[in-house]
Amino acid sequence: MSLARRPRLLCLLCQTRAFHPSYRILAEQRSSATPSPSAATEKAATAITTANPTPNIQSAKPTDPKAPQSPTVAPTLSPLEDAPRSYGKRVEKFTPKPLTRPIGMRNPPQPGENTGIDLRTLKERRDDFANYEKHLKRRQELTSKFSRPYFRDWGNLKFHKGKTFYPPPRPFKKDLSLFFPNLYGRTLLKSHVAPRDTTPTLLNKVSLVSVFSSVWAENQTRTFTSAESSPDLDALLRQHPDVLQRVWINVEENTLKAWLIRLFVGGIRRRIGEPNWGRYFVVRKGISDDIRESIGLLNSSVGYTYLLDGECRIRWAGSGLCEEHEREGLVKAAQRLVEEQRNIVKREVS
Repeated sequence: MSLARRPRLLCLLCQTRAFHPSYRILAEQRSSATPSPSAATEKAATAITTANPTPNIQSAKPTDPKAPQSPTVAPTLSPLEDAPRSYGKRVEKFTPKPLTRPIGMRNPPQPGENTGIDLRTLKERRDDFANYEKHLKRRQELTSKFSRPYFRDWGNLKFHKGKTFYPPPRPFKKDLSLFFPNLYGRTLLKSHVAPRDTTPTLLNKVSLVSVFSSVWAENQTRTFTSAESSPDLDALLRQHPDVLQRVWINVEENTLKAWLIRLFVGGIRRRIGEPNWGRYFVVRKGISDDIRESIGLLNSSVGYTYLLDGECRIRWAGSGLCEEHEREGLVKAAQRLVEEQRNIVKREVS
């Protein structure tokens, strides 16, 4: 007796049936044998339409060649459209372009997002384990992850030393700017060892955020923000410590490298100073491909610098090594955002 003819004989409590190739075939046979009411209604409507055809009035009207036609608007391409990535087709030629539109997430960041922690219950995990569609989706994610060339990011450094984009000529407008996502990681504080969200640290202050994943990338961000490279920006940080701050986000998804960071954390503490220990985050997980695409974090071997306002909106962004005009633009943008934040504080006090 074949199980295909008697699908009810299958064990309903066996969770491994989702992995068996015949389970999908049986499910399709069952769905095709019992059509849904919507399909029957659609079939009846089709039969009625065939019996009583309705003349196509629009097709009967002659088209006037002299009639004015609405102009077709060409879609505006993003400056990151042709940027090299660690996945997809290999890029042979690339020239970075200035950001002509805001980058970031659509929704404001909330604490608890992008933590990388699985909060599903046992029942939800069991249901997902037996869900064939989620198995296919997970299979596609793993295939995309394992098919990425390991040295693709290092190979993309040949394009302008890894620079992905140039900063905008002026800061993005506040009402048009998008948001920097919430991230979750450990800080250098000795009194608070548990991981923390980045959003409470970034709110209500103008933040100069450096995102990197290696020493090479960190040195690139230092060309934007260090006192040796930009003394004007360092003077602005010292002049407005209550409004302007620096934030470091070290993204390290490799377990061995993250362990090495914890091993040499004492050197990092001495280098950035004790007042900045609570603003240095080591992020292990939670940064998805959608987040990387949204904020332009396309190369893990490159350092990125973001200037955020008090609402975590990305008002200015840079990548790779800093050039002279980028350094001047960053100082002017920081001064403008400091003035805006000062005005906001004054209005709230009054």
